[in-house]
Amino acid sequence: MTTLLSNEPVSQPVLFIPHGAGPCFFMDWQPADTWYEMATFLKGISTRLPERPKAILIISAHWQTAEFSITAGKQPDLIYDYYGFPEHTYSLTYPASGAPALAEQVSSLLTKARVGNKQDAERGFDHGVFIPLKLMFPEADIPVVQLSLRHDLDPKAHLAAGQALASLRTEGVLIVGSGMSFHNMRGYGDTSFTEPSERFDEWLTNTVELADSDKRLAALANWKNAPHALDSHPLGAEEHLLPLMIAVGAAGRDKGQKTYSQQVLKTQLSAFQFG
Repeated sequence: MTTLLSNEPVSQPVLFIPHGAGPCFFMDWQPADTWYEMATFLKGISTRLPERPKAILIISAHWQTAEFSITAGKQPDLIYDYYGFPEHTYSLTYPASGAPALAEQVSSLLTKARVGNKQDAERGFDHGVFIPLKLMFPEADIPVVQLSLRHDLDPKAHLAAGQALASLRTEGVLIVGSGMSFHNMRGYGDTSFTEPSERFDEWLTNTVELADSDKRLAALANWKNAPHALDSHPLGAEEHLLPLMIAVGAAGRDKGQKTYSQQVLKTQLSAFQFG
């Protein structure tokens, strides 16, 4: 298998980030500072990396396919997959190039691990990709490949996919899970979901920060048994949590830590880093 890079860059961490609500960072909101802290966190990520990534592999909650799919185009378009937002948000740009060589490498690693997958040269980047990346790397000068979730949202399958991709980190590829640690549309803005979101966030934090990676994998494979899990991610609609599974799989034995946490729209939202 031909590797993406020929030099020996520093190993990159793995991230799980919140991507907000649609194009929330690029429009007026009430209250005006609703997304300010999250935007500030995302803007600061690049300063906390060991070196500039050679490429980015990002897993968004907003692309689900029958088997894992990988963007393989040289210059993917943007998919404005949000609705009812101001007109200017449908003209946002993020002209990052794709990385067909990395897409091939991702596919080879998954195949070697007996994880079914396919490459998609036509698929563009959805808002779970270009919205946070506009804040994290605004120059759009780092090649990007997107990996889909699987329709069945099986946590074990997504943990295994992450494990198969862990070696990319040593080649300077930044692996980013883009979702939300709480995602229940009925709960946003409802104070009756504040405590449940905090309880689930506490469990999630304690689990991510477990020193024993085997226990961490086992706990996340059974995340539905966590306190208020289904209040935070309704069954069948847990796609915003699943990017964390791939991130945790790719983390290997690296300990996780919470890097951001804030109450937004009456619910607790957090981000995590491994390595």
